[in-house]
Amino acid sequence: MLDELYNYYLKKEEPNRSCLLALRSIILDQDTNITETKKWGMPCFCYKKKMFCYLWTDKKTNEPYILMVEGKYLDHPELEEGTRSRMKIFRINPNKDLPLKTIETILQKALDLYRNGTIKIKE
Repeated sequence: MLDELYNYYLKKEEPNRSCLLALRSIILDQDTNITETKKWGMPCFCYKKKMFCYLWTDKKTNEPYILMVEGKYLDHPELEEGTRSRMKIFRINPNKDLPLKTIETILQKALDLYRNGTIKIKE
């Protein structure tokens, strides 16, 4: 499974490859309970086995984004809802420095939903 996951990143063209790998590290570094798997052909990150966020690239712009599974609970000016009722995305420009503080703030707010019981986790 890890080889298959890593191949997802390796098949991407630069600068997306480096950007997605950096985002992967940032996400995994947020909490020791975060694990990575693959769902629907994209990297999926789970918190205590509950889907938390995905990494994907926009089909039109080819730019990476973080898809927050429980985005409807998150209020951040840079999160886009679009036509989704549950999820929100945070777009990343792979040609610029990553907005690390913003990414970490959004990820920690999302993790708090699981930690405080807003999103139920089967233990």
